[in-house]
Amino acid sequence: MTQATARHILVATEEQCQDLKTAIEGGADFAQVAKDNSSCPSSRDGGNLGSFGPGDMVKEFDEVVFSAPLNVVQGPVKTQFGYHLLEVTDRQD
Repeated sequence: MTQATARHILVATEEQCQDLKTAIEGGADFAQVAKDNSSCPSSRDGGNLGSFGPGDMVKEFDEVVFSAPLNVVQGPVKTQFGYHLLEVTDRQD
């Protein structure tokens, strides 16, 4: 079964999400931005979500995680929880 390893940052607004993406693209450390800004408990671990399979996360999240190139920040991705930046760090088919 396909498995992905990813990290994310969860915030309340699309504007904040875009601002954080711009900062990361400008050289800010993803893990530190997650620790400082993400409302998800994974923020304590730099946004790391570990390894998971299709269907383990919400649909909008899965669509990005299982199609995005590795190590490229994706988003903003809107889910029922808010706005996410996602980075897929590994995927095994």
